[in-house]
Formats: sequence, structure tokens, C-alpha cells
Amino acid sequence: MRHRLKTKAGRALYALRKQTVEPVFGIIKSVMGFRQFSLRGLKKVRGEWQLVCLAWNVKRMAKLRPECG
Repeated sequence: MRHRLKTKAGRALYALRKQTVEPVFGIIKSVMGFRQFSLRGLKKVRGEWQLVCLAWNVKRMAKLRPECG
């Protein structure tokens, strides 16, 4: 990671990630209250994470959808 941040392009890419992806994780943790997985095992954890992401996407779609009428 350190060698990627040495270049100007690498720093720009990391800054872009910081402003697009990281806030979503913060919202999932603070607003949605998801701080740890309830299940054990990689397959179950993946399923649980998919549900969390689905909930976030539905919430986001509802907010971005223009009101009808």
C-alpha cells in the first residue's frame, strides 16, 4: 500500500475511494447499527453481509427516487 501512495495517481485514487466508499461503511455502522456479524462461517457471513448491503441499497434507492404526483 505504501508504494501505491507514493505516486500522485495513487494518492488521487485513494482519495476518491475515501470519499465514495468509506462513508457508506460509516453509515452502515452508525445509522444501521451493524457492527459485527451474528453468524459464523464464511458462507453465512457472506449471506449476512449481502442482506446488509441489500438493505442499504433499498434505503438509498427510496431516497433517490423522485416522488410520484
